[in-house]
Amino acid sequence: MRNLDLTTLRSFVAVADAGGVTRAAGFLNLTQSAVSMQLKRLEEMLGLALLDRSGRGVALTPAGEQLLKYARRMVEMNDEIYARLTRQDWEGEIVLGVPHDIVYPVIPRIMKRMQRDYPRVRVQLISSYTADLKDQFARGAIDVILTTESEPGGGGEALLEVPLRWFGAPDGTAWRSKPLRIAFSRRCGFRPVAIAQMEREGLDWELAVDSEMDRTIEVSVSADLAVTPILEGHAPQHFEMIPQGVLPDLGLQKICLYGSGAKPQIIEPLQEMLRSEFCTLRRRPEMAAE
Repeated sequence: MRNLDLTTLRSFVAVADAGGVTRAAGFLNLTQSAVSMQLKRLEEMLGLALLDRSGRGVALTPAGEQLLKYARRMVEMNDEIYARLTRQDWEGEIVLGVPHDIVYPVIPRIMKRMQRDYPRVRVQLISSYTADLKDQFARGAIDVILTTESEPGGGGEALLEVPLRWFGAPDGTAWRSKPLRIAFSRRCGFRPVAIAQMEREGLDWELAVDSEMDRTIEVSVSADLAVTPILEGHAPQHFEMIPQGVLPDLGLQKICLYGSGAKPQIIEPLQEMLRSEFCTLRRRPEMAAE
């Protein structure tokens, strides 16, 4: 395998854009002979004539036309990489807030991509409840947040609509208990949704676990002591979805995105990654459980 020289490709693109070696040499701040030598070296390496020199000006041969689109992409990618690694406006810190229950599977992939594509940008992850995240976002303490809500508030955009389901222990029987034993976190946004729906359907239920800690909820459900509402595709692997129709339907929730206008150079790429990843989940919902 042989490697193409970016310097010669840049000269080739400049000649194609300028319509001649002399003008291209001026743009590149090189001598005409230096540019001509680079073009000759490129042609010799490829074993192809790239420029048609038979006329008064310089025209591309069919091989030159084919190379131009690749050469332009390589030069642009080189310049983008260099800019991202060295420019000061690609440097800084972003505070990203995400509810506990939707950290997986998207956020680890986002953190990895940001580290790879923007190594001078530090992403600080904060995991909390939607109400807390929105409060911190409003105070300017967080730059970008994801939320789980029935509808996005002002300035928010819905990325994905997900069913809210009942979950319990694998092969568990807690969902059969009468009254139904439920584990809720005190600040969980799904709590009022589930309670309202159970009351609407006249279901007899009791609060088996009332905790500030998600881990306590997880342990209790895993031990088959209670059931709890979770977004479909975002439950722990050791949870099992309760068959639909057995318990009250909890409807749909939206995963929403809010971003501040500060530091747009480094915040906008993060928001685009989040949109892209959740769009992928929309097309392939089975990926959410991975």
